[in-house]
Amino acid sequence: MSSALITVTELSVKPAEAEAAAAAWLAHHAASGFEGRVLYRGLEDSTLLELAPLAGYEQIESLRKDWRELWDVVGPMAESDFSRQLLHFVEAPKPSADPLPDTAYIQMRHVEVPPTAYRAYRAWREETIFDVVRNAPEVDYFEAYHSVLSSEPGVMFVSGFSCEPKDYTAVFTSPRYQEIVRQAGDSYITGGDRGLYTRLYARLTPAA
Repeated sequence: MSSALITVTELSVKPAEAEAAAAAWLAHHAASGFEGRVLYRGLEDSTLLELAPLAGYEQIESLRKDWRELWDVVGPMAESDFSRQLLHFVEAPKPSADPLPDTAYIQMRHVEVPPTAYRAYRAWREETIFDVVRNAPEVDYFEAYHSVLSSEPGVMFVSGFSCEPKDYTAVFTSPRYQEIVRQAGDSYITGGDRGLYTRLYARLTPAA
């Protein structure tokens, strides 16, 4: 079942060293002893993204040592500092049987909703976003998380898919979904650049 807690770690790396950075990150996973982490590469830019399922909040202290080691291993190839978020599971119109999706690709869909609109937003997305997802065979998994600690607070959808990215993105560029986006912008999403974004990633961690 979907992990109740996950950490999201993202790093922009130097394009010429992207493969070396990914190899170093994967080697770090193999040596660390932490189970279940998955590494992805960005399809739209030179980034690496790690999703890590947590058994509980107490595991964060152990991860701090791991993050310090990752700083030394991958940091020299970075173009930015590490960005991290701690997210908790809320619901899933298409849940995963595993802690994280096992698909070849994921999309991270972020929405920042003001607290005053959050309850209404939950009801609205059940009838709109989730209805589209449930009826889209291109979407294998779709899980809704919410930030516990983050510099980008709000909702994070983790969507897993194995079809071609162009076929997947067509689900969310249809006229119906564009109307959903318009409704969200009018009623639920905060203003500014961080109110809404989507990013695509390809899995690098070998399947179990």
